[in-house]
Amino acid sequence: MRVAIVGGGINGVMSAWALRRRGHEVALFERGVLMGATSAASSKLLHGGLRYLEQGDVRQVYEGLHERRWWMQRAPMLTRRVELFLPLYSHAPHGRLALAAGLTAYDLLAGRARLGRHGWWSRGRMPERASGLKPDGLRGAFSYWDAQMDDAALGRWAADRARDDGVVIHENTDVLQIARDGELRTTHDASRFDVIVNVAGPWARALLDASGIASHTQLDLVRGSHLVVNRAIEAGFALNLPSDGRLVFALPHHGRTLVGTTEVRQTLDEPIACSVAEREYLLDAYNTFFVNGIGEADIETTFAGVRPLVDSGKSAHAQRRGETIEVEGRVVSVFGGKWTTSRLLGERVAATVGRLKESS
Repeated sequence: MRVAIVGGGINGVMSAWALRRRGHEVALFERGVLMGATSAASSKLLHGGLRYLEQGDVRQVYEGLHERRWWMQRAPMLTRRVELFLPLYSHAPHGRLALAAGLTAYDLLAGRARLGRHGWWSRGRMPERASGLKPDGLRGAFSYWDAQMDDAALGRWAADRARDDGVVIHENTDVLQIARDGELRTTHDASRFDVIVNVAGPWARALLDASGIASHTQLDLVRGSHLVVNRAIEAGFALNLPSDGRLVFALPHHGRTLVGTTEVRQTLDEPIACSVAEREYLLDAYNTFFVNGIGEADIETTFAGVRPLVDSGKSAHAQRRGETIEVEGRVVSVFGGKWTTSRLLGERVAATVGRLKESS
């Protein structure tokens, strides 16, 4: 089958690769450059998502932990293990027993894909790599293991593998409309495909609307912003904020510290950029926990991306990170998805296309 992929983020690339490995003729269309938007603006973590356990999303965590190993085994030059400390203060929203239960579940769900066991460090036994935390009310800290990546480079690595297998990639090619019968119109020409896979991330629903194709799925577009500050940090920290119960990370990043992320609702006509309020929020989050605080002068750069979450009517913080796949005629649309599990998403897209082939 001739299959068109609309979207050159990580989910589009992994869908194209999965389809090509099944023998389909695949062309991918990206309006800008590969990994030029959301997929290059993540927190740079390959992880199961510890906080998703609180939402009861065990499947998402399990899949993320096992897919984390897949990426690390195949691209070790672009991934690495990272130790994270989760400090426990007297004002913390969760107690020691609850955190220990969550981290035990995280280890068990990882199984043989576990990168290391979690541990507990009392205040008096805190290692040097976890130094710098404010002492008032500090009871100790848990440590656990996840992985970091260079998201843009890792996405391009996957795109190169897809190209090697025969996927044709068209960058700087804006898809204007798609049709239920497989017609695809770009800024350059129009073509007809057996199947079109709409995996345009935050723009997936907008493409359907512009094409007059109905959908039952609404997207909740949530901006995540990050700061890169001129501080070196040896280990990572998962900071459970007393103000709103969210986790904000402080992570080692090319000799600097990456602080993020936020969750702010966004529209497609707004600039995708870290706002003044988000800068203040992240600075305050860091300064709540560390003795040597940071200010505006310490910020070297900021970046932001928009997460296309499937809208369940909940707050941005409570929305789940899984994907929804819809089929309308010869159009397969993908909503949501998570960086770490993009390979699995691609496999599910390929299976959906396979069922369309069988029914045609």
